[in-house]
This record gives sequence, structure tokens and C-alpha cells, in this order.
Amino acid sequence: MMYFPDEVLEHIFDSLSSHQDRNSVSLVCKSWFKVERWSRHRVFIGNCYAIGPKRLIERFPRVRALSLKGKPHFADFNLVPHDWGGFVHGWIAAMAKSYPWLEELRLKRMVVSDDNLELLSRSFPNFKALVLVSCDGFTTDGLAAIAANCRVLRELDLQESEVDDRRGNWLSCFPDSFTSLVSLNFACLKGDVNFGALERLVARCPNLRSLRLNRAVPFEVLCRILVRAPQLEDLGTGSFVHDIRSESYYKLANALHNCKSLKILSGFWEVNPRCLMVVYSICSNLTSLNLSYAPSIQEAELIKLIRHCQKLQRLWVLDCIGDKGLGVVASTCKELQELRVFPSDPFGGGNFAVTEEGLISVSTGCPKLHSLLYFCHQMTNAALITVAKSCPRFTRFRLCILDPQRPDHVTLQPLDEGFGAIVQSCKGLKRLSMTGLLTDQVFLYIGMYAEQLEMLSVAFAGESDKGMVYVLNGCKKLRKLEIRDSPFGDGAILTDVGKYETMRSLWMSSCDVTLRGCKSLAQKMPRLNVEIINERDQMDENLDDGQKVEKMYVYRTLDGPRNDVPDFVWTV
Repeated sequence: MMYFPDEVLEHIFDSLSSHQDRNSVSLVCKSWFKVERWSRHRVFIGNCYAIGPKRLIERFPRVRALSLKGKPHFADFNLVPHDWGGFVHGWIAAMAKSYPWLEELRLKRMVVSDDNLELLSRSFPNFKALVLVSCDGFTTDGLAAIAANCRVLRELDLQESEVDDRRGNWLSCFPDSFTSLVSLNFACLKGDVNFGALERLVARCPNLRSLRLNRAVPFEVLCRILVRAPQLEDLGTGSFVHDIRSESYYKLANALHNCKSLKILSGFWEVNPRCLMVVYSICSNLTSLNLSYAPSIQEAELIKLIRHCQKLQRLWVLDCIGDKGLGVVASTCKELQELRVFPSDPFGGGNFAVTEEGLISVSTGCPKLHSLLYFCHQMTNAALITVAKSCPRFTRFRLCILDPQRPDHVTLQPLDEGFGAIVQSCKGLKRLSMTGLLTDQVFLYIGMYAEQLEMLSVAFAGESDKGMVYVLNGCKKLRKLEIRDSPFGDGAILTDVGKYETMRSLWMSSCDVTLRGCKSLAQKMPRLNVEIINERDQMDENLDDGQKVEKMYVYRTLDGPRNDVPDFVWTV
């Protein structure tokens, strides 16, 4: 193939959708490296500080779609200071000069300002997609600029972002000639919405397929929107509170009946449980149902709803569904591939809404299940062993026991054998999160059997440095390791420092790592950024080297220490 003309190679490379595959072929020879360089249009960067925009532009001059991540994953759990970093300004400014043809920008956990959005909206005339996941720093004024200037925008997604709602009529900034929208998600906004502008926008976008509304959109407006957009495939409802004897209720029932393509349903921020009957008519076609923001829907109503959803592949629900409800899921949803059960009351004490019995039901009853996020108050080794035997297809297994050091509640033993069975049976496991009473033994199992593991998150686990060493020595494909409140220290992080060159990042908080250990790691591995985060005090170079660090974040980088480090972060 290396003798093929570059034009032929470009067509071949275009068929490679995986970033890893393209990276691999670029290493074959100089010719392939050159062709891959000029033909790469989509780039994913998992850490915005691992590489700078200048180096990206030099490496790939024709990028049209960029996905970029900022803050560490534990920012989702409020463990990363709000002003730690992850600013997107330098990236947009650089791309505005070098990538005028940029069409898509997808950001996660980054700080985005209104000025950034204004610059973006005016710099890329063919811009089509903006996705901001768990981002902050901007207001609806910035969204107004996107609406006014991005004339061919197809996707605007504000998933889980923090937005200052200064302008409730930002939707009216879309020009009257604008018709290209395919996907719109503003469910995270807390302020009012210009209902008239929303209805007009929906009416003039015939290709709109996904629409997720915030809680400010009332029942009546939802009804009028569905009449104007029967082609929707993905709907996030607003408020779902209404009198089931009203005219609006019957109009919504008719509108939903005409939405023949609707397959994804979410929202229900506020809901009258009796109103749920109106969606029964579309449940038979649903493949995804997200009820994780609907605490007012209780077990009985959930069971009635789910019994109509036989084609579900993805279900997100609160733990008020109960073990009985999960039993109904197991008997009804034979196509289920992903299940997430969130806590309706994380501090509910002894109110065990779901237990190991519910987990056993879905793992044995749903033959295609491969991704699980399960919050509960108790678990047993026997249950985990049963799950491992009945459902070896898991690629993601995330189990969070809300009392993080709780043992097997029947035998009072650590949960080592249960999680050991999971990693031994699930050969394709790529992501694992676990809590509960766990010793070094479970980390030995992980190092021995989790050959495909890419991300591991643990909390309140382990006994000594050996536990972490077992993982680092054994998991050859590990990319991200996140540890909090565990007794791992300098001996663990310094045993195999070369491992961090093959990983994306290491996060440790409230562990036994000292300032001396961080300095030693930085000296041995100069291509790593070793950051110490101490929110209580500004870092002092005269601190005792034996002092434990509050938080440590280690990541590989090609550009060296970042230039936007706040006072409470020290790069050693």
C-alpha cells in the first residue's frame, strides 16, 4: 500500500473512523504520516493541557471537527476547584486564524466565556455544531451570539452546563431565515424561555430531530411544539404538570400519537404522575428513557410506564424504582444494553430503595446488558459473583455503595471476592468504578485479570501501597486512574513511574502522597506535569517535604507546565 498514490491513500484513510487506528497507520512510514496529516479532519484531545493549539495546528492543518476535554473527571463530584483551569480561549483564538473552515467544536468540563462564543460565531462561516458538556463561564448572551451569527448551525447542545440566564429571549436571535437546526438541547437552563420564539424556531426547522427543553417550558407549549415537529426522534420534556381532564392533555395525547419516529424520551422535571399515561402510546417504540430528573415519579408509576417499553436499550432512572421495579425491567426490557440507577436521596440512611436483589434481576434477565451505573446502600459478594457469572458482557461496571466502606452486609467480609469475580469473568471490561470495604486483594485481582481495563475509579479502598502497585503493574491498557481517600502513598506512585507515560492521567486526593513524593516523580519524569492542588493555602516553597498533599493530578504533556496556573495549584 505504501506505493499507492497519496490520493488513493487518502480515500483509504477516510474509512478509518477510530482515532487510535489513524494514529497507528501514521507510524508505518513517512509517506503514510504525511497523508494522514493532511487527511485528518476530526481530532479528539482528552486533556487540553497535554498539547497546545499551536502543536495541533502544525500536526493537522485541515481539522474541521475538534473534541476537547478540560478539567479532570472528578470535577463532576466537586473535587476540583471551580477556577482550576480548562480555559478554551487560547484554542478558539488560534483556530480562528488557522482553521477558518472549522465546522464542529465539542467541549467537556471547560471554561467558556461570552467573548469566546462571540469570537467563535464570527470566525467560522461554515460552523455547524457546538456541544458544551459540563462547561461553565458563559451566559445566554454568548448563546445569543451563536444564534445570531452561525447561519448554518445544525447542533447546539448544552448538556449539564452551568449557564447564567441573563437573556430569556436568546432564542429570538436566530434569524427568520434560519432553518438548518437538527438538534437543540437547553435542558440545563434554569431561567425563562421566550415561548413564541421557540415555537417559531421549531416550526421553520423541518430537519429538527432532537429537542430537549428545560423545566420552564410548560405542558401547553410542549403540546404546540409537538404539533409543529412530528418528525422528532429525541424529546426532552419540560414541566409535565397538568389536569388530565383538560383540553391540553388530549391535544398532547394526539400530538404524541403523531410522533411516529420518537425513540428517545427524557425530562419530566416536574410531573403529575397521572399525566404519564399520555406517553404510553409512544412507549412501544422507545429505545432510550431517562427519568433521572423525575423524583416525583414513584415505584408504582415507574412500573406501569416501563411495562409499555419493551424495546428499551438504555434506561436511566432513580432508585425509587425499587427492586420490584428492576424485576419488571428484567422481565420486560430484553433489549436493554445500558442501565443507570441514581440515588434519589444520597443521605437516605437505612431506606434501601434498591439492593443487590435488583442488580441480580437485571443482570440475569437482560441478556444484552453491557454498561451499568448502580447506586445502592448495600451489596454482597454472592450477588456480585452471580452477576459476574450471568452477565460477562460488561464493558462498563460502576457500582457505588453510598456508605463507601460498607462490607458484605450478610457476611461482614470485604467485597474483594465479588469484584474479583467481575474482573475475572468480564474479559472486555474497560471501565470500573467501585466502593465498599475493599482490601489490597481486590487490586491484585484487577491487576491479574482486567487486561482491557482503561479507566479505574476507586474510593475508600485498599490497605497499603501494594494495592496500587498491583494495578499499575498488571493493567497494560490503563489510561486513567482516579483514587480518593485511600492509603496509597509515595511508595505506590514511585514504584513504576514509566507507566505514566502510557497513561493519560492519574488523580489522587486525600491519600498518603507527600510533597517529597511529588517532587521525586517530577524529577524522574520531566515530561509529566505533576500538579499539587491545595485549596486551603497558597503553596509555599518552604513547606516541609514530608507534608501530605491534598490533591495530586499527574498527566503527560508535550508542552510543559501550563501558563494559567492559579495560586492554589503548584506544578513541581
